[in-house]
Amino acid sequence: MIIDATFWVAISFLIFVVLLIYFKVPSKVRNILDENINQIKKQIDESEKLKEEAKNKLAEYEKKIGDSKSQINKMIRDANENAEKNIIKSNEVFYKLIENRKKNTEEKIKQLKNQAIKDIKNTSINIAFESIEKLMLNSLDKSKLDKIYSQSVEETKLALQKKSS
Repeated sequence: MIIDATFWVAISFLIFVVLLIYFKVPSKVRNILDENINQIKKQIDESEKLKEEAKNKLAEYEKKIGDSKSQINKMIRDANENAEKNIIKSNEVFYKLIENRKKNTEEKIKQLKNQAIKDIKNTSINIAFESIEKLMLNSLDKSKLDKIYSQSVEETKLALQKKSS
């Protein structure tokens, strides 16, 4: 048999394999790989849990955003309704104020008109009395004029009383 380098390499390889088996290197490598696999599985499980938590948080925040949007829309609608009601109330108050001012002005106009009529009547009476006095002073027959004057005064008083009533 020829012992050459290939033979010694094969023998060395067998000794190496036997030593590996003797020192339980394959089981140690398997244990290390199993530990690495278990750590990777734990990390995957943790990442899946985190992913689920993130999905739950995302859904929760999306729900909150949706609720906030609906609340904002409701607040806007309420504000618009309140603004419209306030405008209507303001218009009603304004028109009532204008109507009251109009009534007050009409009442003042009536009062001024009545006062003007009374002033005209009083002035007319004064003028009539003054005219009668002048006629009486200028007249020759004083007794006749006194009689006419008395009658005129009485008639004027009666006419004024009738008109004033």
